[in-house]
Amino acid sequence: MKPVLEGVQFKNTFSFKSTFIKLMKEYFMKFVFKKLLKKNMHLKAYSLSEILIVLCIIGILIYLVVPNQTSVVTSAKAIEAQNMLSMLHGLEKSHFYRHSKYTSDFNELGFEQAATIDKGGQAVYRIDIVKASLNEFVATATSLQDFDGDGNYNTWQIDQDRMLKEIVKD
Repeated sequence: MKPVLEGVQFKNTFSFKSTFIKLMKEYFMKFVFKKLLKKNMHLKAYSLSEILIVLCIIGILIYLVVPNQTSVVTSAKAIEAQNMLSMLHGLEKSHFYRHSKYTSDFNELGFEQAATIDKGGQAVYRIDIVKASLNEFVATATSLQDFDGDGNYNTWQIDQDRMLKEIVKD
């Protein structure tokens, strides 16, 4: 190994000290600092392949869980139809007690249907009065959305006796 100060001539002590300090800094930067970086300065992290494997596992779990949730969503949305038909039944009964007949006119009943999803609203079911006569009425709530993608639209029906039944299951 070569001496650090080989070939350097000094005129006074001050220049010797400053040159010595510069050389020591260079030496420190070249050897000591590099060794410290190699030993202690590595960041602990996950590799790209580990992250991809975890994301694949999460995706598979979501794929397995989501189809099981569609029945819960369907039943929650069906409650909307049941509530609307029950309200319509109450309005029809009230109209029957006042006028001794059922009506198919929503305005006579005072029933205002919420804006449906096809018109920018949030209601999923369209309410229709299918039959209204002196002694009976039938109303339906038809889904505007196919919940499970099979082409069948959920339909509920209620009559004057408050017989609520699901006509078409989705």
